Amino acid sequence: MSPQHAAAPSGSDDRFPAPVYARTVLAPAFAHTQAHHLGHLMRLHRAHAVMLAEEGLMSRADAAAILGALDAVERERADATEPAAFTGEHEDLFFFIESRLARHVDPDIAGRLHTGRSRNDIDHTLFKMALRERLDALASTLLDVVEVLIRRATADIGTIVLAYTHGQPAQPTTFGHYLSAMTEALLRDFDRLMQARDVVDRCTMGAAAITTTGFALNRERMADLLGFSAILRNSYGCIASSDYTAGTYAALKLNALNVGRFAQDMGFWAAFEVGQLRLSDGFVQISSIMPQKRNPVPIEHMRLMASLCAGQCDAVMLALHNTPFTDMNDNEHEVHGQGYAAFATADRLLSLLAAVIASAEVNETRARANIDASYATITELADTLVREEGVAFSGAHHVAAALARAMQATGQTLSTVPYGVFADLFAARFGRRPGLDEPTFRRVTTPDHFVAVRNRPGGPAREAMTESLALYCAQARAARAALAAHRERDVAARKRHGAAIAAIVHAGGSGKGA
Repeated sequence: MSPQHAAAPSGSDDRFPAPVYARTVLAPAFAHTQAHHLGHLMRLHRAHAVMLAEEGLMSRADAAAILGALDAVERERADATEPAAFTGEHEDLFFFIESRLARHVDPDIAGRLHTGRSRNDIDHTLFKMALRERLDALASTLLDVVEVLIRRATADIGTIVLAYTHGQPAQPTTFGHYLSAMTEALLRDFDRLMQARDVVDRCTMGAAAITTTGFALNRERMADLLGFSAILRNSYGCIASSDYTAGTYAALKLNALNVGRFAQDMGFWAAFEVGQLRLSDGFVQISSIMPQKRNPVPIEHMRLMASLCAGQCDAVMLALHNTPFTDMNDNEHEVHGQGYAAFATADRLLSLLAAVIASAEVNETRARANIDASYATITELADTLVREEGVAFSGAHHVAAALARAMQATGQTLSTVPYGVFADLFAARFGRRPGLDEPTFRRVTTPDHFVAVRNRPGGPAREAMTESLALYCAQARAARAALAAHRERDVAARKRHGAAIAAIVHAGGSGKGA
């Protein structure tokens, strides 16, 4: 039982916890922390015992006894067939574990483990440990998508598609160029997630309730044992500042927005009237009544997941909005539960996106037909007139616009309109016949030429794309290396932690050390 509370009689609101408070707040929080933070809490307990013994704030014999008791408690939980039930005897998981610890070691010795700390610095450290794992796991899934996009962009470096602006046909490009735009966005999303992780990766242990403690704790040692890169220095900020939470979910929401917009494009491209994207049969659902239907429903689910993820992130951000700069429940278990759900949704979203993109097909014949029908290459005709005829772009644009109106009136396209129509419009504007002959006119209005001449950095031409793809590959490799470094640092921290535990247990068992 928590030292400050007695168990409440059934149906009574006179003693803590009131039944409705237990049902609506304490029981859900107990289940949440047990599901998401128990392993982190046990690691933190062991690290604190090690640090206290190393700093002479606890005898090594007592530390060894506590470490043995923690092992016993962990075995109990591992052997249990189901999670511990909330009974009201202990208000949260911390007090529940504390009570179990006192069953395996003298309560006076067990009580020494809490020297110089508070549930405040414990909780924020647990949240950060959980967020580190989720950020790294999601970043890895995001890189899976990036690698799929790079492979498809490489394979489709010359596959012509029609790009749209404002929902209308705009210009030809390639599927590889289009996918590369999303690749860059996701690589920036990775950077934002890692920037958020840098803020998360600052240990709060030693801040205690909010002002540290008079005990000579070694905050840096705690950070090291728990795999953090450093301490978060100001103890008030350790407890009060919630920017590590806000920064995480701001970055995650932006990723959801990026993917949701991409999914919206995919739905548009897959529509019958556009028809330049076709999902593989494994991602198409049929109608229960219309036998001809090929419904690309996974695209809708991606859009939905993106919206749900953004909403779950917003729930966290809204909970933090206009809250006091101090310790408060608005950045604790229930809020982080919403956030963890956002990570789970994002993982589903990115996994589905990778699979859909890997297997989707471009209907280039349909794309070229739409390009022809919409005169989408006519910008290059104007550009060519500037380069080859030496006229101002405004005049070239006038000729191209007049040609577009003429084709609309007659139902012709750039591949069928008589060359003389163009020549007459040019002469009407400039008072002379064009030097551009008909074969050149036909060639410069093809989508292939349109793409080929756009060879500036970041453009769709093959040479520019090859350079871009090489850069994306290097960025993806560096990103994977960064995640590997995180894993290696945590593995090394766990090894140091294990060695420190072994040294204390050995010294405590042999009677060495005060």
